[in-house]
Parts: sequence; C-alpha cells; structure tokens
Amino acid sequence: MKHFLIIGGSSGIGAAVCKQLNDSSHRVIATYNKNQGSSSENITFHPMDVTSSQYDLSFLPDALDGLVYCPGAINLKPFARIHPDDFLKDYQLQVLGAIRVIQQVLPHLKKSGNASIVLFSTVAVQTGFNFHSIVSSSKGAIEGLTRSLAAELSPYIRINAIAPSITETPLASGLLNTPEKKEANAQRHPLKKIGTPDDIASMVCFLLNDQSSWITGQILHIDGGMSAVRG
Repeated sequence: MKHFLIIGGSSGIGAAVCKQLNDSSHRVIATYNKNQGSSSENITFHPMDVTSSQYDLSFLPDALDGLVYCPGAINLKPFARIHPDDFLKDYQLQVLGAIRVIQQVLPHLKKSGNASIVLFSTVAVQTGFNFHSIVSSSKGAIEGLTRSLAAELSPYIRINAIAPSITETPLASGLLNTPEKKEANAQRHPLKKIGTPDDIASMVCFLLNDQSSWITGQILHIDGGMSAVRG
C-alpha cells in the first residue's frame, strides 16, 4: 500500500483519481476547498485553501509516495477585456498554489525515496485558441516548472504534467451545459468525443505507480488527438 496526497480530490478529475487509487488498495489523503468528498476506509478528506500562504499539513504521514495538484480554473475572455489582476489571480491558484504545496510536502516525498508528482497543463499551451490567454499563461508556467523540477528533484522524485483538452467535469460545465455545446466540442476532436475524468485519472495513476519509473519531465497530451492530429 502506498500513500498519495490529492489536492482537490472531491470532484472532477481529482475525485476520479481518488477512486482509482482506492480501488487499487492505496491510501489516499485528499483535500477540498468547499465541497467535501466521501471518506472511506482508505480515503480521508481535509479542508485546504490553496491560495493561503500556509497550510496545516499535520494530517500527512511521514512519507508520501505521490502528489497530485488538481485545482484549476477556466477563465475564457477576449484579451482586450482582461485586467492584469485577472492573470495574477489565476496564477495564484494554478501556479503559486502548486509551488507552495510542493515545497511544503517535499520532505514527505523525499522520505519515500521513489515518489511521483503529477501536475496539470492544458492543450491550449501548445495549440493556440481564442480567449485562452489567461489559462495558457498559467499552464505554460506549469510546463516550465515541471521540466525544471524534474531535473532538480531526480532521481528520487519524478514529476510530469498532463495536458488535457476539454473534459466533462464541473470545472468545464459552463462550456458543456447543453447537448449542442457537447456535440460541437466533441466534433472539434479527431476522436469525436469529450474526455471523461476517468480518461485523465487513468494516466495520473499510471504516472504515480512504478510502471512509469523511467518517465519524468514530460508533458503528456491526453486530448482526443487535438494537439497532434488534423482532420
């Protein structure tokens, strides 16, 4: 049994990761911001505001085998209507939040001797889309952070990032709230469907386990072919 910390594990992709790890009999410590998930024998939930400068992490075990940082936002606006503070607010959540968590749990990860960190980017970093300047800026920083930390923390801690396309989660609900929107978004992808939380969670769990022990510093595109295939 391994011990994993899932930041933002109460809904969407985070919840799917918790379930898949639990199904594999691992011990999961998850955090939530507003809505607490369902605890079980192997999953416990703890409140955490990732935009705070300090966290109470006294609930963590001495050694952690993996960390997944799930909090995110999708703020789509025309560039001319964006205030610079909008970029700062997004960066605070998506980048500084991840940095603070990694720094504070690093001693626990080092004690594992073979730990894995998984972060999240977006297909929009490498493939330009209208109105995505806020999220692309923050997630572009995550990709740079991933590669830099992969060099600095190896060989005892691996770090990779997943870059999904639109996935059917509460975070994307405003973009998928009608059958017409779902179909239009599905048709934009070569595989003609929208991703599910389990699609992404399966890759997260692979990156956390020993089968991926020779993978670090990678940005993995789980995006229905959006970034690589042109119809």
